[in-house]
Amino acid sequence: MTDILTLVFRTFMSQTDVRKELTVVPPSPASCSALLVGHSRISRSVLLLAAVAAASEMGMRVVFFTQTQIQSLPVSLQKCVPSLSPESLKKIKFSYPRTVEELLQQVAGLHEPPNTSPTPPSLIIVDRLEGYLCGGAGGSLSGFQPGEQSCAAHLSALLCDTAAFLTQLLKQRSPSSAPCRVIASFQSEVDTGQVGREASATDPILAVLDRYFQVRCTLDRDSSYEAAAAGLQDVWHVYLSRTGITEASCTEDCEDGPAVAQEWQLLISPDGLMEFKLP
Repeated sequence: MTDILTLVFRTFMSQTDVRKELTVVPPSPASCSALLVGHSRISRSVLLLAAVAAASEMGMRVVFFTQTQIQSLPVSLQKCVPSLSPESLKKIKFSYPRTVEELLQQVAGLHEPPNTSPTPPSLIIVDRLEGYLCGGAGGSLSGFQPGEQSCAAHLSALLCDTAAFLTQLLKQRSPSSAPCRVIASFQSEVDTGQVGREASATDPILAVLDRYFQVRCTLDRDSSYEAAAAGLQDVWHVYLSRTGITEASCTEDCEDGPAVAQEWQLLISPDGLMEFKLP
């Protein structure tokens, strides 16, 4: 799943870094789902960058689920991709289910012929899972009950099953087609600054999601003096890690996924421009 995220980082990379050193490695079918964990405002911007990058750079059809209307694209897109064509944007379908029941129904609907013709979607994005699983955008994660954990498992399983189904259709139409990917975002009340399974151990919903999403992308704000002195509005650390696996199994399987803790920096200027850097 890191191929889409790496594409985003490379496309919106700081001019001071060398872009040619980065390559986008095609994903394996076993690691085609990613979970963005962190501030919902930042993660939504990253999701939008991913949707547009996938549509414009890779020619993918994208389905983007979110509870709130998309009023405008991030400033980074407007400045870094000024030649973005309307045809590329037409490859992105925005859907606005208000409840988890509506989301489940619409995801299940991706199996139906009207949504797979002439070309099935290659990327499914879900913005703010916590808004659906809490039953409302203002809910508290600490109020989750076993029923919500079951709902998180049901929704995650349906997303993975739908991606597998669409992958089969894509392969039937073109054997060289890449698998369908899934990216979702989740804002936990637990401190997720530590890369690994520590946050999952204390957040039951995140623990459930980690069983289904093979790649974790953690967004952690840098509040250090050095970051403030840099004169930037925000400095964030971006960690890519494998979740839900043991270190032993990672040794056998990590060639199909990202490094255990691949780190980037996200710089957000006062005008909203987002740039990624290698630390």
